[in-house]
Amino acid sequence: MAATGSGGDQWSETAMLVIDMQKDFVDPTMSKVALLSGEAILPAVTEAVVVARKRGIFIVWVVREHHHSGRDVELFRRHFYTDGKGLAVEGSEGAELADGLVIKESDYKLVKTRFSAFFATNLDSVLKTSGIKNLVIVGVQTPNCIRQTAFDAIALDYDKVSVILDATAAAKPEVHFKHKRYEEYRSGNTNLGRMEKMNLLCTVAS
Repeated sequence: MAATGSGGDQWSETAMLVIDMQKDFVDPTMSKVALLSGEAILPAVTEAVVVARKRGIFIVWVVREHHHSGRDVELFRRHFYTDGKGLAVEGSEGAELADGLVIKESDYKLVKTRFSAFFATNLDSVLKTSGIKNLVIVGVQTPNCIRQTAFDAIALDYDKVSVILDATAAAKPEVHFKHKRYEEYRSGNTNLGRMEKMNLLCTVAS
């Protein structure tokens, strides 16, 4: 994974995790559980990906894809799959990325079945063998997949784990910002607003 643009080799050690930006989770016309706030952050996520590509940052698209029976989903979510029309079913339109988001050849697609992108996946292996030391996280939603992935990354000793506030969302704004403060307290990492984070991406995660 070659780094390009200003920043050079420092960006070859950074990856962006784009989490669950799929139609069933961010497009209200696709499912009843889709977040309006998820739809609202789509421009910010798109911008973050554009900036990351310019910096040569490794982009990992973290998605859910489940069997239509729901046999691989969390127990508390299996009721969504009783009619065979559950969320993010493999091969369904709802499992596709939100409009405007595209996986490129240099990117990596990772399928998960739980909150954390690291749980029962090869993500840590892919990142470590790619020389990744720093992570930037965007997507949905803050109290679940974003938080759990960030905490697992810290437990796995990544040097810096950052969350772009304006490119992440929860069902309610107050929940989003409550977990922002909680994560700052727990991890000691800095969670920055979108434009501040764009500046960070243009320099270096210090």
